[in-house]
Amino acid sequence: MAFGDGPEDEALDDAWSEFCDRLKAAGRQSFKDLNATSGIQRADAFRFLTQNLGQAFDLALETRDSRYPSIHAFCSPTRKLGGDSADFTYQQAWINGESTYRISGTRGTARFFNITVQGARPAGPHVLHEPFGDVPEANLFGHQLQVEPDGTFELYVGGPERGPNWLPTTSASRKLFIRQGFDGWDERPGQLRIERIDMAVPRPVPTAGTMVEAMGWAGDFVTGLMTSWPEFPYAYGGVDSQHPNRFPVVEATEADTKRGRVATNMYWELGSDDALIVEFDAHEGLWMITNMGAFFTSMDFLYRPVSYTPSRAAVDADGKVRLVLAHEDPGVHNWVDTQGFERGNLTYRHMLGGAPAVLSTRLVARAELDDALPPDTNRITASERTAQMWERFIAVRARFPL
Repeated sequence: MAFGDGPEDEALDDAWSEFCDRLKAAGRQSFKDLNATSGIQRADAFRFLTQNLGQAFDLALETRDSRYPSIHAFCSPTRKLGGDSADFTYQQAWINGESTYRISGTRGTARFFNITVQGARPAGPHVLHEPFGDVPEANLFGHQLQVEPDGTFELYVGGPERGPNWLPTTSASRKLFIRQGFDGWDERPGQLRIERIDMAVPRPVPTAGTMVEAMGWAGDFVTGLMTSWPEFPYAYGGVDSQHPNRFPVVEATEADTKRGRVATNMYWELGSDDALIVEFDAHEGLWMITNMGAFFTSMDFLYRPVSYTPSRAAVDADGKVRLVLAHEDPGVHNWVDTQGFERGNLTYRHMLGGAPAVLSTRLVARAELDDALPPDTNRITASERTAQMWERFIAVRARFPL
């Protein structure tokens, strides 16, 4: 048997060839002007592509049939996408508005917990690539979830209303987004699973047509992620690439309100002898700071201090949090590692009560950093930094199946 003997051979071969051509073209986007020319930042762009190539067909094929749903983790320490926060877990499940689903499992102890039903994607260049861009239709937060004494719960999605643990769907409903946000290193994620409640027959085996369609979807996905990032946040997300090293004003959109958070992002550039101080008042609620590369992917939060939350940040005597973005460890508790990148993005998120902070920044020479910080700034030794790294490493592994 050879190529051409099967009735679908040509269609499959054409679809695969087109996908490979699109993947090659997507790789060329690694060299765009918005990415620094250093080897590690060019490599980071290709890593962004290869990490998401690894999940392209998970999204396009393996979990795509909404009659046989599966909860898919689309971000992790080895897979970054969409301006991900280092202190969130992100999962999604494809659904439809005609079926009824049951989510069951454990709530966990994550401080922030949210499940959102996502509706139709609007048209227009302001819409981000799949699996993003849908309009939030309904959501449920952790404090609204009725949980049993042993920490377990059942939540129904779609169909007739079933008490507090229920989310409605519409004919336009397409997917679920599940986000869990963490503060302390001792918090643990909930473990969730999903099924369609009236499943009666096995999932159909993918046909040639299904595979051709999946190749097209995956091609759109790899093209979209390399084309949209980092341009999309600059054009539509309020990120100011023309004025680095300062945060724009925090403003919540209607979609942010449904997601239960507000966010703002600072594009930064740092010379080899520079340090950037980020300063804000300690405040109520759950806030998160994550350092990201040029393509808006979180830096190596498994091994490096690239993220902070209230419980993990030192507060100075004047009630302010001061983070120090620097290429080398400056010996302060709140060091934000750059991984040696010369440019990137720092994202602030705020959730769960209170008001977002006003963030100010100061660019200083690395040699003048100690004079720019208060005398009582919380310092840290090399051995303490190592202990801090191990604490991070152990805790992050507990959030993901690593």
